[in-house]
Parts: sequence; C-alpha cells; structure tokens
Amino acid sequence: MLKAQDNWLLFLPRYSPDLNPIEMAFSKLKTLIRKAAARTYEQLWQVVGHVCNLFTEEECYNFFKAAGYETE
Repeated sequence: MLKAQDNWLLFLPRYSPDLNPIEMAFSKLKTLIRKAAARTYEQLWQVVGHVCNLFTEEECYNFFKAAGYETE
C-alpha cells in the first residue's frame, strides 16, 4: 500500500540519535545555551527564545537530510 502511493517505511533501532533529526537540533540548542551562560531563570528563557530563532529553514532541512530522510 505504501509503495502504491510512492511512500516508504523506514524501521529504526530503538535508540538511533544519528537517524533522528531532533537529536541534531537539540545538540545545537544545548551548545548555544551553554555558551550563553545564563545565570537566572529569566535569562535562560530569553536565551532559549533567541537561540530558537537562530535555526534557519535550510538548517532544519539539512537535519532531516543528514538523518537519511528524503527531503524532496
């Protein structure tokens, strides 16, 4: 049924961070938050808001591409 609709099914191991685009995004997110060195709760939320805006559409696209997903 999937092939008839030109779709594909990819079975993943239980834990496979290299094949999970969100793991790549979270890795970058954590790195940028650590670099900001926020010391209060309010500063942390400001940094999170700023850092989330640093993710471009192209970069998110590349996270999926690097994880092996068809992006076209």
